[in-house]
Amino acid sequence: MPITAKPMSAEKPAPTSAPGTGLSAVQRALRKLGLRRDIDFALYLPMRYEDETRIVRLADTRDGDVAQIEANVVSAELVFRPRRQLVVTVDDGSDTCQLRFFNFYPSQQKQLSVGARVRVRGEVRGGFAGRQMMHPTVKAAGVELPQALTPVYSTIAGLAQPVLRREVRAGLARARLSETVPAESAPAGAWDLQRTLTFLHYPTPDVSMAALEDRSHPAWQRLKADELLAQQLSQLQARRERATQRAPRLIGAPASGSLHDQLLQALPFSLTGAQERVGGEITRDLARDMPMHRLLQGDVGSGKTVVAALAAARCIDAGRQCALMAPTEILAAQHFGKLVDWLDPLLAQRGLRVAWLTGSQKKKERDVMAGAAESGEAALVVGTHAVISEKVRFANLALAIIDEQHRFGVAQRLALRGKATDGLEPHLLMMSATPIPRTLAMSYYADLDVSTLDELPPGRTPIVTKLVSDQRRDEVVARIEAQLALGRQVYWVCPLIEESEAIDLRNATETRDDLASALGEKVGVGLLHSRMPTAQKQAVMQDFSANRLQVLVSTTVIEVGVDVPNASLMVIEHAERFGLSQLHQLRGRVGRGAAASACVLLYAPNEGGRVGEAARARLKAMVETADGFEIARRDLEIRGPGEFLGARQSGAPLLRFADLDADTALLEWARDLAPKMLDHHPALAREHVDRWLGSKAEYLRA
Repeated sequence: MPITAKPMSAEKPAPTSAPGTGLSAVQRALRKLGLRRDIDFALYLPMRYEDETRIVRLADTRDGDVAQIEANVVSAELVFRPRRQLVVTVDDGSDTCQLRFFNFYPSQQKQLSVGARVRVRGEVRGGFAGRQMMHPTVKAAGVELPQALTPVYSTIAGLAQPVLRREVRAGLARARLSETVPAESAPAGAWDLQRTLTFLHYPTPDVSMAALEDRSHPAWQRLKADELLAQQLSQLQARRERATQRAPRLIGAPASGSLHDQLLQALPFSLTGAQERVGGEITRDLARDMPMHRLLQGDVGSGKTVVAALAAARCIDAGRQCALMAPTEILAAQHFGKLVDWLDPLLAQRGLRVAWLTGSQKKKERDVMAGAAESGEAALVVGTHAVISEKVRFANLALAIIDEQHRFGVAQRLALRGKATDGLEPHLLMMSATPIPRTLAMSYYADLDVSTLDELPPGRTPIVTKLVSDQRRDEVVARIEAQLALGRQVYWVCPLIEESEAIDLRNATETRDDLASALGEKVGVGLLHSRMPTAQKQAVMQDFSANRLQVLVSTTVIEVGVDVPNASLMVIEHAERFGLSQLHQLRGRVGRGAAASACVLLYAPNEGGRVGEAARARLKAMVETADGFEIARRDLEIRGPGEFLGARQSGAPLLRFADLDADTALLEWARDLAPKMLDHHPALAREHVDRWLGSKAEYLRA
């Protein structure tokens, strides 16, 4: 029974304004926070709490304490130096405290008039002038103290905490919180959902704050288990729905000999054991009439392109077309160059060809290539997003290969799948040079079959990674000169941050000029960045590949796909500004030949001679290991899954409460329970997914 994303009948949306008046400002703000249904409010948990359950004496507070006092106002005055402010002195009988307000209203001045008794909460600061509080919260004294901690929610401009608290409380009261996890399957000692959410919104003051903050409290465990179960149910349902779809069976070969076998014989190297194993897994998938949905992961240099070419050959042998889509023109061009070298001579014997499609092509050339795809003459079409253009049609597309799949969103993958004909789904092979940690594969990639290239081709040399302060640039330039004297080539990568793109491009240009000056006229120093016209970028890469340029200064456009075996040194400037997986990808551009290779991480310490904690963790990991899987594990640990996934789940929900590193046991529980619920409790499964994901469950279907 399929899980749909329809709202539960008992669930009511958040209150709306009168008919014809549209949404109020509060309702619009609530929607920006994703708060529409009652259950959305119930699951919108506080980011922290304030303890307003007790009054303390000023004399018992210490510098830095957040305290709540009741006191009398003994003085109040407006002060205009150094800026306009309201300065109020209060006395609670044990000591006095000065309250300072730089932003205030006439009503607050009236509330804090001399003689008034008020309840004040804020951070107590010591000083020469005695105790102070800056911008504390002030209420009338004598009001009954709350029995629970006060929730503080993440909010946006125009939505004050009191209003948000009121709306959340109302939504929680209305929400349908019946149990969806079968009683016999619930984790031992699990709280029921009503108790869990009530407690997490309004915890009692005797609770351990540490257990709340590190989410080890039983209430948090229940919520994380439910969230992981919803994810597993949705992913498994997506996999089962795909199993009902039909795809062409790609088997059979021409009597004169298969393209696949001819390609194997033509390759100038032998396959690794891992490539042979993964090739077998893909071949078995293609022979079935159920669409393949496989992720091919492998570290940089593990030979994914060869595996993709052999899969394309299987498809072409069956009389069908294949498309390969890459996120950038440089990467697409790298693939195209290799595939043309390998396949074009073999395809020409069959009256077929490899076509090339990108957005920068001239209309005439693009029309020719699109015509070859539509007629079937192009057995393989390689390109960028242009491959999924509405104007591009295929004669009989049966296999879609997406490289660096995390850079593509759901809509783009759906568009490529929609290019198939005959009412059949194409087989889908997604490739990633960023190995997927096990917990990520179990959660966000649970709908995929995963193949792993865990063996590097022979002849690849280990890369030595060195961490060097920016203050030692002269030593780095000397190392470049030594490599050039050996006939080697060098990359120098400059960071490119979107917010300061113009500045960073200028820095890259200046770096190119400085290196050209330092290395002399006989050394060719090139520049490559994303703003250059495509033809110019390709010309620079061709010059570097042909060793007409010995040093290439580049922004991160060379992160993936660039293959120059003679390059033996990679210098990454401001390495502290790069992500860990990105650093690893860049490092993989060297060490692709037989020459000993090195990667220099050039970092700029702050005034104290240090870098930030997260940056230090990334640089330390790079020096300690070259294992892509260990790099990926540490990257997930440092950054979390959001950035790691890129655009794959664009629009789909990331985990809000569970932590893949800390909650592996709960993930295993959810993974085990999901198929049992779909088989034996489909109505509960449907309700559970709707509660947690709503319409977002559809993003996991792509």
